[in-house]
Amino acid sequence: MLKNMFKKTYTVIDNRYKPQRKEEEPSIPQGLWRKCNKCGQPIYVEDVTNNFYVCPKCGGYFRVHAYRRIEMLVDEGTFEEWNAQMDFSNPLSFPGYEKKVQAVREKTKLNEAIVTGKGEICGQQAVIGVCDARFLMSSMGHVVGEKITWMVEEATRQKLPVIIFACSGGARMQEGIVSLMQMAKTSAALKRHHEAGQLFISVLTDPTTGGVTASFAMLGDIILAEPNALIGFAGPRVIEQTIRQKLPEGFQRSEFLLDHGFVDMIVERKDQKEVLAKLLKLHRQEAADGEKHRGEAPDSALGAAPAGEMGQAVKKPNGQPQKPADRTPKNRQQEEKTAWDTVLLSRAAGRPVATDYIEAIFDDFTELHGDRYFGDDGAIVGGIASFHGMPVTVIGQQKGKNTKDNIKRNFGMPSPEGYRKALRLMQQAQTFGRPIICFVDTPGAFCGLEAEERGQGEAIARNLFEMAALTVPVLSIVIGEGGSGGALAMAVANQVWMLENAIYSILSPEGFASILWKDSKKAADAARVMKITAADLYERGLIEQIIPEEEPASSETLPVLAEELRQRVEEFLSRYKAMSPEEILGERYQRFRNI
Repeated sequence: MLKNMFKKTYTVIDNRYKPQRKEEEPSIPQGLWRKCNKCGQPIYVEDVTNNFYVCPKCGGYFRVHAYRRIEMLVDEGTFEEWNAQMDFSNPLSFPGYEKKVQAVREKTKLNEAIVTGKGEICGQQAVIGVCDARFLMSSMGHVVGEKITWMVEEATRQKLPVIIFACSGGARMQEGIVSLMQMAKTSAALKRHHEAGQLFISVLTDPTTGGVTASFAMLGDIILAEPNALIGFAGPRVIEQTIRQKLPEGFQRSEFLLDHGFVDMIVERKDQKEVLAKLLKLHRQEAADGEKHRGEAPDSALGAAPAGEMGQAVKKPNGQPQKPADRTPKNRQQEEKTAWDTVLLSRAAGRPVATDYIEAIFDDFTELHGDRYFGDDGAIVGGIASFHGMPVTVIGQQKGKNTKDNIKRNFGMPSPEGYRKALRLMQQAQTFGRPIICFVDTPGAFCGLEAEERGQGEAIARNLFEMAALTVPVLSIVIGEGGSGGALAMAVANQVWMLENAIYSILSPEGFASILWKDSKKAADAARVMKITAADLYERGLIEQIIPEEEPASSETLPVLAEELRQRVEEFLSRYKAMSPEEILGERYQRFRNI
């Protein structure tokens, strides 16, 4: 019986693969199945379509036609195309060029390599341009440059954000130098858009190369990328032929650019509509707040803010700064705790780090990455968030929570690219009128060889220089260690607050003792004479507020601390919302002038 069962099973399997007569072959509609050009597996076309044109088997991304991309992103019935038909341009009278373009037009049903227009994404209005690689690899000639420039100019006029999905082989060879000039033309239009305070989001898709990479594609206020997209100026084949070396795995891919500080984030295609809608919503709130602020702001001279309010540099008759009213409860153990005890608490392993406070206090935090020069420093995190519906820029010096995380974040010691990332985000906040909240927690700036080679001193100095000129309110909160110039580079603020068990000093007590007394073991004595606790600095008028820790900060006490901070931040933002940019700038200058 067992033998017969196996025989029967074999027969069924054998019959399954037995060649069928022609009339018995199943009739499969043409186009129902395709072969993935990345993994080689057969894939069902409908599955690919429903999966945002991503292979369901290997996760490989297929290129998306412009109108399909718009259909995936833009709310139904809201897209209004601009310049759908534009006359052909052959500035060099290049032989055969017109016939080539005409053939591509007939094949793709496109007028040119980019589709532009206006639409809504989850109700958020934006101007949108989408490149289509089917049209001469979406190379940029005069018509493409003109469509982008006209689109950006119209967006500036209508005060709308711009989103461009870049995909290109670069400049269009048949148009020579005229194609090259489109790089400058599109960049100039985007510069005007930027100076008008409008948002530009660039989304890099596969491939984005050549003159497009060296112009509009890399000029976004926020730069997103699809996973594993090829992004670079020179193509990998050209580079290999030039240097005669094999390129490393992953070179010029999205993940490579993220690691090297050139994109803010990689966003999977299925999440792009949601992410773009969130960014547009924050920008719309910024624009509304900005208009309201400009309408309400009083005329005033530099630094002429209402007298006597918290944080103001109002002088006493003896010329010393007037300290704000103290709303800090006295800790029962404050008299018994030494400065060295505070140092140890500020460094405690379980103490909350910047991202803990960001997640507890703010909504919709979107982290942005990179300094646009060299890399993305894990010792500094930053991005955009919402606070009671108000967009804010949040930046924090970030320590790790375990050994692996600390190594990734260099134990909270920022490198030059970290400070340049922070400055880039601050300047972005300045453009869009967002308040800036910084969380300071670092033993000090990283002092390694590579940091010196990349200009650590210049990076810190540049932050001090540029922060002094910001016309948006800046609040810095020392949540742990505030070490030296590495901390000050994020604390040129209108107000500086400290948690009760935080410290803020010229250098570590160990370093102080080593320099002055040639004995690092005297760190406890150094901590006492350095006057580095929150109480010491508040007494000398160097900080505006102390955030009480009835119990030392930890994951258990974080909700209480976060609620206290939330209330105080709300008061801070309410006060500065009523001030003009000139008043905000003048107050910050006077704060440091009086020290």
